[in-house]
Amino acid sequence: MSRKSLGRALISLTSLVTAVGPYRADWNETHVYNPAWPPHAKFHNGQTMSLGLALGATSLWQLWRPSSARAGLDAGAALASLYWLTQISALAYPGSRAPTR
Repeated sequence: MSRKSLGRALISLTSLVTAVGPYRADWNETHVYNPAWPPHAKFHNGQTMSLGLALGATSLWQLWRPSSARAGLDAGAALASLYWLTQISALAYPGSRAPTR
């Protein structure tokens, strides 16, 4: 497998995890179905889940559409990383902490 193919495969895997991971992690009684969460918190949880799906799907589209291979690879890599960069940045907000499941 060439470096380009390996890179595209790894970014594709990241894109799939970005798209599906939030639903696997949050579609349960600790998040979406948590009765203790106010509606506004559920709104932001849904927004974040949808953002992951949109970023992952757009990244895959950029990676695999017919175009300049380098432009698609660059765009796919940038899109796949945005969800994770914003996850890390969330730790800087007051009262925030990473989940400890």
